[in-house]
Amino acid sequence: MDISIDAKVICSDGLFGRTTQLIIRPTSEEITHLVVSNESFPQVQYLVPIVQIAESTPEEIRLNCSIQELSTLPVFDKIEFIPSSFAGSAGGPYMMWPYFFPAATYITLENEQIPADELAIRRGASVEALDGHVGRVDEFLINPLNDHITHLVMREGHFWGQKDVTIPMSQIERFEENAVYLKLNKEDIEKLPAIPVQHDRATSDKTSV
Repeated sequence: MDISIDAKVICSDGLFGRTTQLIIRPTSEEITHLVVSNESFPQVQYLVPIVQIAESTPEEIRLNCSIQELSTLPVFDKIEFIPSSFAGSAGGPYMMWPYFFPAATYITLENEQIPADELAIRRGASVEALDGHVGRVDEFLINPLNDHITHLVMREGHFWGQKDVTIPMSQIERFEENAVYLKLNKEDIEKLPAIPVQHDRATSDKTSV
């Protein structure tokens, strides 16, 4: 099964939004959740368990739940308001004659609700070979029987000469937050099977990554 980032997410009763990240459990090399944005309110993202996937292609992911059911799942981004240290000398807002500038008394923090011992991988996350940066994450191939990752699909090259390179999990050293480290060097990667990226998809990637 092909799990893409920035793929359309379609519920049983219609389009919901797009995938923005994948949540991975590095210890078991398993994708546990999709992070899905709402088409109408893209700033709102939800954690969708991988078991909700009915079928998946590189372009779209179909879920076995309704739009209403998806909307009740945990929100990925939670905003907290905390007191600001920016205040006037007398504990109140600054004043500048003849204008009045109220100082902010609260600032916002966005907390991503990532399950314990798991990592979020975004599209465009860095892929590092033994001898340096080699590409960016495009998608993952998983075994639908156990949701374990079998291959990383890496985007390599510049806009007019991009290609997708499929890398087996056996050649991945480790995952870190928005980075994947390989056991291969650049010369090894050049020997792996590669597929030229279609021009229309490359154009979409350039604007979305």
